[in-house]
Amino acid sequence: MIPVYGYVLIGILLFLIIFGFFIVKQQTAAVVERLGKFKAVRNSGFQFLIPIVDRIAGRVNLRIQQLDVLVETKTKDDVFVKIKVSVQFVILREKIYEAFYKLENPHDQITSYVFDVVRAEVPKLKLDYVFEKKDDIAVAIKRELQEAMNTYGYDIIKALVTDIDPAQQVKEAMNRINAAEREKTAAEYDGEAERIRIVAKATAEAESKRLQGRGIADQRREIAKGLEESVEVLNAVGINSQEASALIVITQHYDTLHAISENTQSNLILLPNNPSAASDMLTQMTTSFIAANKATEIEKGDQE
Repeated sequence: MIPVYGYVLIGILLFLIIFGFFIVKQQTAAVVERLGKFKAVRNSGFQFLIPIVDRIAGRVNLRIQQLDVLVETKTKDDVFVKIKVSVQFVILREKIYEAFYKLENPHDQITSYVFDVVRAEVPKLKLDYVFEKKDDIAVAIKRELQEAMNTYGYDIIKALVTDIDPAQQVKEAMNRINAAEREKTAAEYDGEAERIRIVAKATAEAESKRLQGRGIADQRREIAKGLEESVEVLNAVGINSQEASALIVITQHYDTLHAISENTQSNLILLPNNPSAASDMLTQMTTSFIAANKATEIEKGDQE
């Protein structure tokens, strides 16, 4: 039979096991006080304290935490904006005592510093520059927080300006300005494209007319050469130049009439059918050939 003091010892052992041992989770630290005074920091694992004498004053989260702060402030051009700042911070293992005892509410402390920096930096900038300089604002927030919070055992990992939200009327006005600017640019491009099309069309027409004129001149030159050869052949058989020219004109005249008569799709064309008119036609053709030769000589002079 177990004596009374044995039960007492067993009871004490059970009490120590139940209330003296405790477990600290990973990335967590437990602050232990003895009789109301700081005793030690217990890290993750299976730990022991003296019941009644010691107690766990609190547990500290050693993981990276994030605090989102929404700040409303005014820009240099008198536009009110809401700026959302995300602050990532962590408690330093070597400064758990400072983090646990010096600050009652670290979130309020961080929020106050964020408000102070944002309301000091943003009023220096116009609204457009606030969007461009948001990284500079984040750097200023991190620098200010790092200096202030390190004393209390907090390390600032990063500060991010995650949102800049002006009033709805301001956003609509900015969208209208942007749309008008893009429409202006589009109109300028359309005008430039139309100008290029007009210039290209005019250049093509000018080139077409130049080539057409050269073709007509070449055609007349070849006709003149053919007539010259025909006159030489007729001269060889005893027909003088005037008679040969009249004969060629009459022949061409009747060939033309024959060609027109074969084209059933043509409209009515009135031509002189009197062979005596050949001399007048010859005179007119001679004049046109002389003019064509002069034009050719002028064109060659311009090219030289």
